[in-house]
Amino acid sequence: MSTKYKLIALFLLFGLGIEAQEVLTKEEAVALALENNYGVKIAKNAVTVAENNTSILNTGFLPTVTGGAGANYNLDNTEVEFSDGSTTVLNGVESSNYNASVSLNYTLFDGLGRRYNYKRLKEQYQLSELQARETIENTMLQLFAVYYNVAQLTDNLNTLEETLNITKDRLIRAEYQFEYGQNTKLEVLNAEVDINSDSINIINIKQEIKNAKRDLKLVLGETYTTDYDVETEVEFTLQFQKDSLFEKAKSRNVALLQTERNIAISQLDINSGQSAYLPTIGLVGSYGWNKNNNNAASFVSVSTSTGLSGGLNLSWDLFDGGSTITTVRNAKVNLETQKLEKENILLSIERDFNNAWDNYLNKLEIYNIQEKNILTAENNFERTREKFNIGQVNSIEFRQAQLNLLSVELSRNTAKFDAKLSELDVLQISGELLNVQL
Repeated sequence: MSTKYKLIALFLLFGLGIEAQEVLTKEEAVALALENNYGVKIAKNAVTVAENNTSILNTGFLPTVTGGAGANYNLDNTEVEFSDGSTTVLNGVESSNYNASVSLNYTLFDGLGRRYNYKRLKEQYQLSELQARETIENTMLQLFAVYYNVAQLTDNLNTLEETLNITKDRLIRAEYQFEYGQNTKLEVLNAEVDINSDSINIINIKQEIKNAKRDLKLVLGETYTTDYDVETEVEFTLQFQKDSLFEKAKSRNVALLQTERNIAISQLDINSGQSAYLPTIGLVGSYGWNKNNNNAASFVSVSTSTGLSGGLNLSWDLFDGGSTITTVRNAKVNLETQKLEKENILLSIERDFNNAWDNYLNKLEIYNIQEKNILTAENNFERTREKFNIGQVNSIEFRQAQLNLLSVELSRNTAKFDAKLSELDVLQISGELLNVQL
């Protein structure tokens, strides 16, 4: 190869490297979504709030300490009559009072209400974690739905561009044959019409790709601003047997786990309500300082006192009008409702799992069949093209073979990503979506 052609080749390779777009991998997309998706952020904040609520600072187990201070000033007109019958009249006499104190209140026993409330807060925290997990799982399904939509459209675009290239070659061939009188102008016109049709299909699918990428950026939290390509290859990672996977669904499904937490919370609500039947015992204490500046009519002009005080108090609602009884009854009904909800969810899981499993196997079988169809359609097209090149097949028959191949390739692309998404549905129902390499 001459130096001139070597330089041209290097220039072309360099140019292709510049134009190549960055590839957003599935792993990168998952990491971006978990970090920046607004739904995930909101769910994480809810978990943080629930975690804060489980702190000892929110349980009522600590005492309350209150500080207070005050000052009073009096300007009085006073008439004083003494025991010996003498009187004294004072006008505009001043007096003042200053005080400060620190008080402590501590509940020693409240019928175990604080204990059950603390346990309820811990259950609520675990429930919020499960709710966050559900949000993340749903976000992952949404992410892969739009990610694979971009991938499918990209595969379709490549297929359509290949079809357009073949049609362009056909037009060039038809023009040469027309110039040498081997065919009519009709062959040229047919090829031009097909080029226009293929070009329109490419224009439309490029717009669909732009829209799909915007959908993907929205799931990613609008943080990925550069243009990008996606991975179009998929791997089917489902390695579990149906029975073992169904057992996982009955123990790890996020909706079922949330119901179990709600059952625990309802039981604690009953215990908390019943604690109102018991008395409350509290400890109180204070330290105070008091200074009085008395007026001239007082026997003591200035007095100052400091001291500690403390005591116990007991409060017992012997009858509160029936509100506690009603609260406990409703809590028991809520507990029964949660148990019924769990049974209903178990039935729904069984139905949804079987539907998702059968749908996955069906989609996977369709994909495998479409892969075989590709070989048949490609073989048919190549034979038709050979016959077209030697004049044994006209342009209409050639175009039909080309469209048949295009249809099979597009169907194969659809089947591939449908099968992958149905696999993700199975993993989500079984509670394994976040535990496998996607």
